[in-house]
Amino acid sequence: MAFKLACLACGQGNRVADDKLGAGPKCGTCGAKLVKGEPTEISLDTLKKAQALDELPLVVDLWAAWCGPCRMMAPEFAKAAKTLEGKARFAKLDTEAYPQASQRYGVRGIPLLIAFSEGRETKRHSGAISAPQIVSWLSNAAGA
Repeated sequence: MAFKLACLACGQGNRVADDKLGAGPKCGTCGAKLVKGEPTEISLDTLKKAQALDELPLVVDLWAAWCGPCRMMAPEFAKAAKTLEGKARFAKLDTEAYPQASQRYGVRGIPLLIAFSEGRETKRHSGAISAPQIVSWLSNAAGA
């Protein structure tokens, strides 16, 4: 079986065999790692592409630099990304840089985690949580 994944660096679609997910697959266009154990800062356009294309669960942290709880949760989000490497992808979208994301995704408060799987939102969580809580929440949300 192969997974479709949008490159979080350039937005290009890629196919990755499931047995290669843990081997550090790279984008065929730009060479960026497709699956890594750390969050990737993305644009709204890249999020739209990944949301539509990805067949591996994608969890996005919508945040802003001025938000204290967002800054407190950032290391926890990174730990969760490391824990679930190869089972889910983690991305961060700055709502200050992309204010239209707030309207598109109905953001009422940040930090906001949204899990996507196969083109649709599967679950969301508002507020800062720890890495174990993120892992548990995502496992329940998207079957990671």
